[in-house]
Amino acid sequence: MRLAIIIPVLNEAQSVATAIERLAGLRARGARVIVVDGGSHDDTVRQAAGADRVIASARGRSLQMNAGARAPEAAASDVLLFLHADTILPPEADRIIYRALAHSDRVWGRFDVSIAAEDARHQAALGAVAALMNWRSRLTGIATGDQALFIERGSFVALEGFAPIPLMEDVEFCRRARRLSRPIALRDRVRTSGRRWERNGVLRTIVLMWRLRAAYFFGADPARLVARYRDIR
Repeated sequence: MRLAIIIPVLNEAQSVATAIERLAGLRARGARVIVVDGGSHDDTVRQAAGADRVIASARGRSLQMNAGARAPEAAASDVLLFLHADTILPPEADRIIYRALAHSDRVWGRFDVSIAAEDARHQAALGAVAALMNWRSRLTGIATGDQALFIERGSFVALEGFAPIPLMEDVEFCRRARRLSRPIALRDRVRTSGRRWERNGVLRTIVLMWRLRAAYFFGADPARLVARYRDIR
């Protein structure tokens, strides 16, 4: 199987080059890395030059990920993986995904996640957040972007990609993907940064994210919710 890793970025000059470097082992085995910039005001595009392709897109994670999925490198791939710039894959992520898809009738999935605290005092709380995310995802079949969603390319095309909404694009996508199959819930972990929780307060961020998800569940327009989400970004 051929893997395309799509990384949507916005003002990630300090982290994008390192994110690409971490994927060297996967690239050596044939994975292709596509960085999609949403109009950064910093040096992100130049720092991302080590990727196989850098694309300019309209701002918005769903729009950026869809643009990456249309790139030639993605079109020539069997599996698409959507990765946040501050999320680290296991070294054998490609082989883990291939084995999981080859031995299952499911067409998409995600990893368990751990959250790395910048301040050690927050690690226990963020560990609990990660455990809850993994449990909730396994129970509901809904994953978040932090968990490195992956899907067979043909299935992604059949679903017509991510909905062009400014927030909850991962939740909305998973709801539609469940019509094709339940997700593969990998126990292998990706590690993501806890910066947004720590910057704005772990408890405050948890409460806000639950409130946003509840509001979306009960029909709130993502365009109205996104301003509250950007406050914590």
